[in-house]
Amino acid sequence: MEARDPELKKDLDATLKARSELGAEYESALIESFLEKVEQRLDVTVDRRLRRQLAEQQMIIARGADGPAGAEGFGERFGFGIISLILAIPLSAIAATQTNFAGLLVCWVGVVGVNAVHAARYWPWSARRSAREAASDWES
Repeated sequence: MEARDPELKKDLDATLKARSELGAEYESALIESFLEKVEQRLDVTVDRRLRRQLAEQQMIIARGADGPAGAEGFGERFGFGIISLILAIPLSAIAATQTNFAGLLVCWVGVVGVNAVHAARYWPWSARRSAREAASDWES
């Protein structure tokens, strides 16, 4: 409903004219009638907005994204992987010089572990999936 709805303005004008013709004894009935019309318009507007939001959410779910954050999932994963590999180079050098092969092995197990935990957020079979996602699986 727009701030200046021409039909609502006509209804208000008609209500005010009817009040001036009929008198003050019909004022409450006229006001109730006008407020019912306003309420109906509000209901229609709210229903339309809710249907639009529901359709947008269904489109997001159908595309497989979790919302605005899900759209950047690949970039985030790629960036995290690149940064962890860049940081793994000096860590590998330190581990190899301090503890030889065992330190290097522990270092790379840590790098792989951190990347696996980060990637687990995006695995479809992950136990961390939200209840909303699980419910949407049953709905479709």
